Amino acid sequence: MIDVSTLIWSYIYAVTITIIVITVYGMATRPNIVKKLILLSILSDTGNLIAVMIGVHAGMIKPPVFPGISFTDHPVAGYNELLNFAGEAVDPIPQVLVVTAIVIGLAVLVFLGYVTLLLYQKYGTLDVRLLEKKIRGEKSG
Repeated sequence: MIDVSTLIWSYIYAVTITIIVITVYGMATRPNIVKKLILLSILSDTGNLIAVMIGVHAGMIKPPVFPGISFTDHPVAGYNELLNFAGEAVDPIPQVLVVTAIVIGLAVLVFLGYVTLLLYQKYGTLDVRLLEKKIRGEKSG
């Protein structure tokens, strides 16, 4: 019999892969630059989701804290407590990388949005097919 947790994780992975396929298809087929930027943002967020999912141990949803230890009482943790913590904790490295990727992705999207605005101001369109013709100096008709 299939475990419910395995079924849920399989569903999440399937939806994530489907989102990636749809966004790559949309970026390849849509001629509007703004739509491409929106799809790039969705693709970036989906990649961040995958990185976080890699850092999660199977069946683990708790943040990396010592369960049962208060913030005011700090007893020395024993070897068994540390082993339990290591087995239940979420890996913090993918979380740190995702935070960095979010900041970098936002900076890139803002830059590309500014370039898009400049292209629209200069050429009056955001359709890549018309932009190519106007940049090459051809008549659009």
